Amino acid sequence: MEQLLIAILFLYLAVETMEQFLAIINLKHLKKHGAEVPSGFEKHLDSSTLTKIRNYTVEHGRVDRIAAFVSMAVTILFLFGGLMNWLNTVIAAQGWPLIPAGVIFFMLLFYGNTLINIPFSLYNTFSLEKRFGFTNQTFSLWMQDLAKSLVLNTLLLGFLLSVLLWLISTLPDLWWLAGWGFVLLFSIFLLYISPYVIEPLFNKFQPIKDTALEGRIKETMAKTGMNINRVYSMDASKRSSHSNAYFTGIGHVKRIVLFDTLLTNHTDDEIIAILAHEAGHWKKKHILKMLVFSQLIGLIGFYLAYRLTGGDFLAELFRLEIPTMHAKLLLVVFIGTLAMFPLKPLMTYISRRHEREADDFALDLTGNAEPMAEALIKLGKDNLANLHPHPLYAAVYYSHPPMAQRVKQILSAAQDKAEK
Repeated sequence: MEQLLIAILFLYLAVETMEQFLAIINLKHLKKHGAEVPSGFEKHLDSSTLTKIRNYTVEHGRVDRIAAFVSMAVTILFLFGGLMNWLNTVIAAQGWPLIPAGVIFFMLLFYGNTLINIPFSLYNTFSLEKRFGFTNQTFSLWMQDLAKSLVLNTLLLGFLLSVLLWLISTLPDLWWLAGWGFVLLFSIFLLYISPYVIEPLFNKFQPIKDTALEGRIKETMAKTGMNINRVYSMDASKRSSHSNAYFTGIGHVKRIVLFDTLLTNHTDDEIIAILAHEAGHWKKKHILKMLVFSQLIGLIGFYLAYRLTGGDFLAELFRLEIPTMHAKLLLVVFIGTLAMFPLKPLMTYISRRHEREADDFALDLTGNAEPMAEALIKLGKDNLANLHPHPLYAAVYYSHPPMAQRVKQILSAAQDKAEK
């Protein structure tokens, strides 16, 4: 038992070391190639912008490495250093039933993790992001966001945990199946209510004032069979100058949300191209495919959790004096995270393939590669995206093809199409 525990500890350290190694070689690769202007970016980048991109990425990487080290130290201290056993024993000594004991256990962990991350959030928001010209957020707004997030997450997480623990106590042999089904339905429910209840808590949404652009968007999306009921602008600029756009809603009826920064910095043709790419994900059923795949993994995970928590093996392995269900569930999550790490490159590969398919769809839909390439170049420049990631780092972590690679492929595909 002692040897197995040591093996799990070494496996965790190996995963963390691998992630740090990949981060370091990625930054070294950027320092070596960061002054090179990628193909297609010649008219948009100069040496000062490339230097800014390099410095921004390097600084973010440094903060991320410190945060990862702190997280690793806390995890080792908690799981392997006796803190989990202490907390578990204190809660068990109160004699509370399964549901309140489990909810309090996990909520304390959630609050503790939030507390640990606050210094990094403050530094990123008011030092790093401000230094590079992104932050527009005030400390008052940051505090409001934190308070709202804590209340919202407390309610949602508390409800989710309560139902799952109730299912465990009520259906001791089938809770894994019922729990999986409940999480699936709860996730879909959140997708429905988020645009109307959750998102407005943090941002203001209003119909875009450019009716001509709205008409073009609806007309373009109608070609894909998508019914757009409204196109909204979101006041993202009150927090950051980063740009983005996204779809909300389920089924054929969608809402489109454009960051106000996107409307300011991009032409109508570029916005149409960005949304055509997003429509490609819907038309190619990428979201549905990933949902099915993730739910299959989730079902397997729930069943393994059922099997692993059925006895006291995990509690004995991690030296828990009292084998509570909530502590065993936490250990299952920890071990599951380690087991899922080798699947990360596969998941990101599938995601990158979907992104390429969506790019191809957008090209076919709009019939013009230049606005899409220009939009990506502007997004890369305005967001200071790393244009020279190490190939191995990109293979493991990038859900999208690297920006320079995407632009090159889009322009190449358009050229090939024109020559045919």
